[in-house]
Amino acid sequence: MKKIIVILSCIFIVYTGFANNNQKQNRWEINTSGSITWNIDSCTPHYDHIEMSGEQISVVLRYGVDEEGAFVLERSFIWPLLRTIPNNTHASLMRRFGWDVVRDMITVNARRINQEKVNNITLDGIMMVDSELSAHQNGKLHLTRYLFPSTTEAVYGEKYVLKNVGERAVLVEVPDANSVTRTDPEKGVDGAYIIEATVSGVPGTSIEAGDSVIFYADFKAYKNDYTAESIDIEKELIKRKDLILELQDNLVLETPDPVINTMFSFAKIRGSESIYKTKGGFMHGPGGESYYAAIWANDQAEYINPFFPFLGYKTGNLSAYNSFKHFARFMNDEYKPIPSSIIAEGLDIWNGAGDRGDGAMIAYGVARYALARGDKQEAMDLWPLLEWCLEYCRRNLNEEGVVTSDSDELENRFPSGDANLATSSLYYDALLSAMYLGKDLGKPASLIKLYKKQAKELRQAIEDYFGATVEGLETYKYYKENDVLRSWICIPLTVGIYDRKEATIEALFSPHLWTENGLLTQSGSETFWDRSTLYALRGVLASGEKEKGMEYLKHYSTQRLLGEHVPYAIEAWPEGNQRHLSAESGLYCRIITEGLFGIRPVGLNSFTLKPSLPDGWDKMSLKKIRAFGNNFDLGISRSGKKIKIDVIVDNKIVVEKIINEGKEILIELPL
Repeated sequence: MKKIIVILSCIFIVYTGFANNNQKQNRWEINTSGSITWNIDSCTPHYDHIEMSGEQISVVLRYGVDEEGAFVLERSFIWPLLRTIPNNTHASLMRRFGWDVVRDMITVNARRINQEKVNNITLDGIMMVDSELSAHQNGKLHLTRYLFPSTTEAVYGEKYVLKNVGERAVLVEVPDANSVTRTDPEKGVDGAYIIEATVSGVPGTSIEAGDSVIFYADFKAYKNDYTAESIDIEKELIKRKDLILELQDNLVLETPDPVINTMFSFAKIRGSESIYKTKGGFMHGPGGESYYAAIWANDQAEYINPFFPFLGYKTGNLSAYNSFKHFARFMNDEYKPIPSSIIAEGLDIWNGAGDRGDGAMIAYGVARYALARGDKQEAMDLWPLLEWCLEYCRRNLNEEGVVTSDSDELENRFPSGDANLATSSLYYDALLSAMYLGKDLGKPASLIKLYKKQAKELRQAIEDYFGATVEGLETYKYYKENDVLRSWICIPLTVGIYDRKEATIEALFSPHLWTENGLLTQSGSETFWDRSTLYALRGVLASGEKEKGMEYLKHYSTQRLLGEHVPYAIEAWPEGNQRHLSAESGLYCRIITEGLFGIRPVGLNSFTLKPSLPDGWDKMSLKKIRAFGNNFDLGISRSGKKIKIDVIVDNKIVVEKIINEGKEILIELPL
């Protein structure tokens, strides 16, 4: 009966929290170090899952604390470069391991562990589990686990630190162990693969009170003809920590809100770690135990590639440039569609949903990436792809002047008609970016003028074709026959179209669409995708509706970072069981760069800036921005009723301006 009461009280806490987010009791809390910790209380059992990745491996840890307070773990491994047959989108070697190293391997005073009580679990790009162990003859030990993937090898590692916290010496034994599996050679592109699980134990050792012993476990896979080498897990842990430090030391967000700061910091990790070193070059992959060693026109080209220049993560920029070069391989004189996805390390394609508006996605992403990257040679290399995609979109305009397609990025999960709002909006933004980029690249004035004219005509066509009263609100229909509200009505806000701003924002945050988990895909449905919520929050802030945007951004960030499923943006529900797809984390970061700070690239070394400093905040800053060919800091602060802007390059203030709140200004950085 006591256990039932405890469980019901936990449910009540969560439920009542949904009624009022400000009163919700979060499961996790933020540490001064920037990590988050779940201090185990009576609200157990509780289980969650998190994905972590490196260049040759990804792992989904399904973990939790059971009714008795013990740690439970199942590891789901994905080796993206070990391809299986058929070599399609999902053809990565995968295996699950439930091996409990603590219960199965450790003996204390010649007996197995009697009991484990988890004190806390901490996340910061590495999972750390802190526990107390009870053993025979009153043996008491403190156990710390470190769980993480290698940054560069096809290896996942676990470090175990056992400390004697009792009053007497204890005898600890952890045997060496090695398990080897040879996969079916008929099911591997390269024949058989070897999967190896190893415990590097410790011989029988007497540990005095206060002393510790360390041992390691690792899981790896490799081709049958590969000579496996021993892996130093301690060195791999250091490399993982160094990567996290590198990511956290660039594009540093400082605001008065610790939740948003921390969520942004975590988003940089998830958005950057999921890049695989394939035979086709670095490829950013969504993950989720499905999408690896492949690129998509939405996830990569549209969502995350435009963000990487701001972070300055070299591998991220390499993966972005590489993805666009892969798409460029499919340009053709007949203007047949570019594939939606390039799969199998670049060896094959997927276009199972037809033309999803992929040309507009690619044009939008490549133009924004090239501008923000600020590398003229890269921009010149990528210009033909941009030009081709713009022409492709032009050739697919219908009589009403909007872009036709077979589906949209949801791939017929929901109807999108013959022409949808998202595709035309992305094409519109790409035309604007092409104007800016073309000027800096010295393209003919006639071409720049043409893109300007096309953008103006398209904007009017978007209003004429999609502008409508839907469920009583003067917003947009997503496609011609659409008569219920859709979450993607937020798209125009993200590309600077504010003609129907008020009603669109009202619709987004109305009971028709908004739920405790963000936006429903469609009014009356039960499905939500974080990507539309992330777009909406960016668009609302970019439009100047800062208080409304911040209210929902704070709610969303708190729920994702500190709630029941942490610490990253997710894909969808019920599809995929809320997988931590990595490009969504890039979209979260863009809420900050493009929404809150209002950065819009307009040149290789320039951008417009329209910050939305929330009421109650005196200042906010982004430090070590690596975009536009520079490394600079951006500070926004209050100056009476106005806003002060400081741009600092090499410790020198290069721009210092005071503007009216809500005003947009041009920032030109040193060449």
